Parts: sequence; structure tokens; C-alpha cells
Amino acid sequence: MRRIQEGMAVIVNLHSPREKIWGLLADISPAGIQVLGIDLNTFDDWVRMITRNERNIGLTYVFIPMWRIEKVVLDETIGDIFSLEEMFKMRVGISIHEYLGSAETSS
Repeated sequence: MRRIQEGMAVIVNLHSPREKIWGLLADISPAGIQVLGIDLNTFDDWVRMITRNERNIGLTYVFIPMWRIEKVVLDETIGDIFSLEEMFKMRVGISIHEYLGSAETSS
């Protein structure tokens, strides 16, 4: 069994209001979690902008208080269903960690 740890791609389901965040888990504490992520509804548009070499919205750090979190799910490939992290790698050609490293050095 894999444990969710910092640096792993996760999907965070929130309530009040309902939303889903995809991204890399940066920190977890009793107060909440911090994710370097993006709203799940914008994931495909974001990846499309990257593949077209367009300016894009990018990932941002967000702190989510524990009271808003419904569940945190590890973003992993299951059978023939690819994880979002794997889909990013297939479409962009590099891993999300490589992309973020190159984005930091180009800033």
C-alpha cells in the first residue's frame, strides 16, 4: 500500500464550496494541507497551453484548511486509466517535476 506523501500528485475534494484541486502535495498538518496545484476543471486547458508554448496560468500554492477537505486521493494510474500526472507527461513530454524545475530556472 502506497502512502500519500509530500511531493506526490493528489486530487483534493473540497466542500463549502464544492471544488477539486489537482497538484503536488507540498505540506500536510493538523491545520490543513498546502498544494502546488490548479483547479481540476482547468487542467486540460492548462496542459494544452503548455503544449502550444502559450503563456499559461501555471500552478499556485494554496493552503486548504482541514475543515474544507472532504478527501485527498492519490493521483495514480489504475489499469488502463492513466493518472493526470501520467497524462501530463505523455502530452508535454516531461514529468511535472521536470516541468516545474525548468519553469523555476527560466523565471
